Amino acid sequence: MIPHSLLAEIARKFVIVPAVAPAVVVATGIFRVAGFEFAEGAAFEAESGGGGTRVFFDLASITKSFVAVTVARLVQKGRLGFETPLHDLLPEARRSATGPQSLLSLLAHRAGLEAHRALFAPLLAGLPFDRAVAIREALESRRPECAGPTPLGGYVPVYSDLGFALVGLALERSEQLPLDEIVEREVCSPLALEVGSARILRATGTNFPERCMPTETVAFRGGEVRGIVHDENAWALSGHGLSGHAGLFGTAMSVARFGAALLEAQRGQSTWLEEKALGPLLEERAGGTLRAGFDGKSADQSSAGTLAGPRTFGHLGFTGTSFWCDPEANRVLVLLTNRVCPSRNNLRIRAARPAVNDALYGFAG
Repeated sequence: MIPHSLLAEIARKFVIVPAVAPAVVVATGIFRVAGFEFAEGAAFEAESGGGGTRVFFDLASITKSFVAVTVARLVQKGRLGFETPLHDLLPEARRSATGPQSLLSLLAHRAGLEAHRALFAPLLAGLPFDRAVAIREALESRRPECAGPTPLGGYVPVYSDLGFALVGLALERSEQLPLDEIVEREVCSPLALEVGSARILRATGTNFPERCMPTETVAFRGGEVRGIVHDENAWALSGHGLSGHAGLFGTAMSVARFGAALLEAQRGQSTWLEEKALGPLLEERAGGTLRAGFDGKSADQSSAGTLAGPRTFGHLGFTGTSFWCDPEANRVLVLLTNRVCPSRNNLRIRAARPAVNDALYGFAG
C-alpha cells in the first residue's frame, strides 16, 4: 500500500512550495496481482482553504482524451466509424474544405486546421456571440499549406482545439444529445467516475461549486472563474455544457481510474472498451508524438518525466493538469493543479510536471 502522506508530501514539495499553484492533488494507480492499487495526496496554500483529495479541477484539454474514447466506444457499437467524414455527421461542414476530413484525422490533429482561433472574440467587445458564425469560422480555419487532396495519413500534425470542437459538435448531431450526456453515457457512468461538465456535476448533488478549485481571474468574465470552464472558446460555444476540446471537471482519483481502464483495454482485459477500438487512438504516427486524443512521451524533456517508458501515453491540460499511462510499468500518474489561479502567466508548471511524475515512480515502487 502506498502511504497517502508520501503523495501529499510530493504535492507540497513540488507544487505548493515553489508557488506553482495554490491547490494540487496527485494520484497514482499501479497494477498488482489483484488489480490496480490507487493512492492520492493533496496540498493547498493556507489561504486556499484546502478541501481534501476529492476536490474538482478544470481538466482543460484532458477532455480531449475522454471525447476520443467516446468516439471509440461509438465505433465499437457500430454507430459510426473512425473514417466517417465530418460532413456525414455535421451538416454545416458539407460545403467546407474540412467536411471530407475523417473523425480520426481530426482526433489526430492531422486535418489541416489552424492551432487556434479566438471564436469568443465578440464577447471581448461586448457583442453577442453567434454560435453558427463561430462554427463556420472553425470549419474554414484551414492552414494555407493544407489545400488540395489530403495526403495519405493526413496533413502534417498541428495541435488544434478546433478539430476537437468540431468532433464534439458532430457527435451531438449524430447522437441527438448534448456532448456531456454522450460522454457520461459512454465513459463516465460505466467507469463510475466523478468527471463531468459543470452542468452535469451541478445537477448530481456533488456540491460541485464548493468542491471546485478556482482558475483564473478574468475581468471580462466578471472576476474569478470557479465552477465554470476556463477555456474561453468552450465557454462561448457550450456554456456550462461540454465542448469537444475542453469543459470537463474531475477529481484526481477519477482521472487515475480512467487511465487504469485504458491500460486494461490496451491489454485486452476490458469488457468496457475493446482493444481494437482503442488501438487507432494510441497508434504512433510519423511527424511527432501526437496520437489521437492522446500524446506520447517525447524523447527529450518530456513532461511525463525521465522514468516513464517509451510507450507512455496521456495528455496535458492548460489549467495545470496532466495524466500519463505507462503500459510497460502498468502505472498511471495524475497531477491536477489550478496553476492559472490567479493568472495564466505563471509557467512554473513546466518544471513541476516531470519532477512530480519522477517522484511518483520513486515512491510507488
